[in-house]
Amino acid sequence: MTEELHARFDAPTLDARLRWHHEPARHRVDAARGRLVLEPDAATDFWQRTHYGFRVDNGHVLYLPARGNFVLTTAVTCFPAHQYDQAGLMLRASPDCWLKTSVEFEPDEAHSRLGAVVTNGGYSDWSTQPISKHESTFWFRIRAEATAVVVDSSLDGERWTQIRMAHLTERTADTELSCGLYACSPKEAGFRAEFHGLDFEPQP
Repeated sequence: MTEELHARFDAPTLDARLRWHHEPARHRVDAARGRLVLEPDAATDFWQRTHYGFRVDNGHVLYLPARGNFVLTTAVTCFPAHQYDQAGLMLRASPDCWLKTSVEFEPDEAHSRLGAVVTNGGYSDWSTQPISKHESTFWFRIRAEATAVVVDSSLDGERWTQIRMAHLTERTADTELSCGLYACSPKEAGFRAEFHGLDFEPQP
């Protein structure tokens, strides 16, 4: 069983167990404020085939390799600049099987989009709901439970709302997943995401 992790970003260096998938050119630990500041590279995203036709797997993930059941949590403050700028949590079994949850910025619409993308067999889906553009700090939680992955969100870290229940077809009790925080800028650079922490808690 993977040991628990409580990263608070209050030291100059990251926990040695954390690894990068496509490390961004611009990131730093702001230890005085307890933040990991991440500025995604331009044209970064995670998506497979559905509707849009393209395949892209070059977003940034800071992850912990883990197996079994667990709860993964983060809080992130977003400073978006362009459409679809996003930051939140991700689980990855492979490029064809993963889940991400975040708020995606929509500058020309009345609201941005809170949601989750689930990819199985190399095809992505996207479930969304509107969320106010006046909100900038979000909490995300993923609960990996037996055959299900449950996604929750919150605006205060105390009152949680379930936004998705899904199944990852490549996930078994023995499958090693990349579990962590992620950020992307599908269009241009200029987005800044400040993560307040990352918690991984194994479950029976």
